[in-house]
Amino acid sequence: MKTTITYSIKSVAIICATLLFLAVLKIPIEYYTLLRVVIFTGAILVIISLSNKIIWVIIFGVITILFNPIIPVYLYLKSYWIPIDIIAGILFLLVLFFEKPKKENKKIEPKKQREFKRDKIY
Repeated sequence: MKTTITYSIKSVAIICATLLFLAVLKIPIEYYTLLRVVIFTGAILVIISLSNKIIWVIIFGVITILFNPIIPVYLYLKSYWIPIDIIAGILFLLVLFFEKPKKENKKIEPKKQREFKRDKIY
């Protein structure tokens, strides 16, 4: 189950970062409405998957508030949104590089020495 969540977060992070970097271009307003919905759900999924790391929860909580489609935050000027979009896109990419699945530590058992009848001392 853990690997499924990890791979889905990677794909969600790539999609969100790509959409955020495309938001810098001059695109119709409908794109930004879609962007709010996608980034909001992507940030919620990242928060759920990284709930044990409090710094990521705080960072993506702020992203969730900024891109909230229910109660939107309006900054009215695109020049204010461009750095926010770039920083949020970089943060989604950072999730990919910093959250690598941990390898399970296998216990190394000491090798048993073989005993043969001929090796016994009587």
